[in-house]
Formats: sequence, C-alpha cells, structure tokens
Amino acid sequence: MYRRTVAGPKVRRSSAALSLLAVAGILSGTGIATAGPSGPDVSSWQHVDGRMIDWNAVRASGHNFAMLKATEGLNYINPYFVQDCLTMRAAGVARGTYHFAHPELPPEAQAIMYATATLGQNGPLDLPPVLDLETTGGLKAPALVDWTHRYLNTVRALTGRTPIIYTYPNFWRTAMGDSNQFHEFPLWIADYAGKAQPQIPGGWPTWTFWQTTDKARVPGIAGGTDVNIYSGAQGDFARYANMPSTGSASGSGG
Repeated sequence: MYRRTVAGPKVRRSSAALSLLAVAGILSGTGIATAGPSGPDVSSWQHVDGRMIDWNAVRASGHNFAMLKATEGLNYINPYFVQDCLTMRAAGVARGTYHFAHPELPPEAQAIMYATATLGQNGPLDLPPVLDLETTGGLKAPALVDWTHRYLNTVRALTGRTPIIYTYPNFWRTAMGDSNQFHEFPLWIADYAGKAQPQIPGGWPTWTFWQTTDKARVPGIAGGTDVNIYSGAQGDFARYANMPSTGSASGSGG
C-alpha cells in the first residue's frame, strides 16, 4: 500500500528511516509511549521469487497482526492471499485484509468482489475490512466522496463490521477535499515523516493504525515491508481482532 498496484511500483513519497523501536510503537514524546500491537502489511510483492512468508517467525518477532492485500479493482485477487490467511492464523497472527480501490469502477461491484474473496471479515482473529484509498480514478472530490461512501456502506452491509479507511494525508486533503464526513470509520494513516505523531487529515479525532515506515525488515518476510502500530483507539486490541481470549478492557470493536 501507498506504493504498488498490480501494474507495478507506484511513486512513493520520500520516507524517513525509523528505528525498530519506533516501529514497535515506543515513540518518545507521544501519547503512546509504551509498546503496542504492531504488524506488517503485505501483498504479492513480499513473496520475493515466490517464497512463502514464515508467519511463525513474524509472530515470534513480536508482531500481533498483519494486513493482507486481498483484491484490487474488479479483476485482481492476490495469488498468495489464501495461503497467507491459513498460515498466519495457524501462527496466531490476527488478519486484516484490504481492497485497493479503483474509483473509476463501480464501488458496489468492488465491495462485493472483496467480501466474496475474503469470505467475510468477522471470524476469529479477524480485524475489520480495510479500504485502501490512494487514487482518484479521475473523479473530482465530491464524486470521490460519494464513491467512498457507497463502497464503505456496501462492505459494512456485507461483513457486519465498520470498515477502516487507509490513506495518506496529502491525498485526503487534496483528492477528497479534506472531507470530514468519515469519522465513523477508523483511520489508518500512512505517514513516514518520523514525527512523534502522524498528520491527521479530515478532522478525524484520532488515528487507529499508523503506517510508520515502508522500509522495515521483519523476520519471516523476504525484503522490505511496511510496518504499522495500533493506537488503542478502538479499545482492547484482542477484542477488536476477535481473538479467542479478549480480556476485560473496554472499547468498541466495531
């Protein structure tokens, strides 16, 4: 995400290298000064030369979850998606899945394709569904805002969970007109600037996931990968991820 589509590498923003401690969420001077749940997000690009990901090694390195690319547009399903889903769950890694949006194509059809490919998103070790929104498809801001509402509402109806929006600050402020209409949907923000907190567009009161770097090295994954941290904004992570033992912490699991 924030980097590659089916067609090949996307233009990336310049990113500051963060230490592994920062990746784990131990960020000095922030409101999340203790280590929290963290995890990579992966697509076919992390299967270098067709190699499988060692999810037991990912889990042993301290990562609690991972976000998997599931689908893109109306004609792409990640060829490693099923294998990754099975092996990461066997390793005890919570699963998030995302759809890379093509706003030039109908949102309802993309939502149906995504929900069908993921076989739902409300089972054990499942995080809510994610919309990866970083291209306009040629739509102006009002039309793109409408497209996004339609996609998210369809996915919510199909999965029974409130989707997460993945984006980056400049895209939201420009392509989406810095819309403040989506606060009911948790924010996953990509911001590699190395600051104590990410930039938050659209007036969201807080972020839920923060993609801190696209240059991490995670045991079990060939090559570099993005790494993300969870803020606690949706309450107890175990409950949010439908883990078998959830503890007693309060918070919304939507």
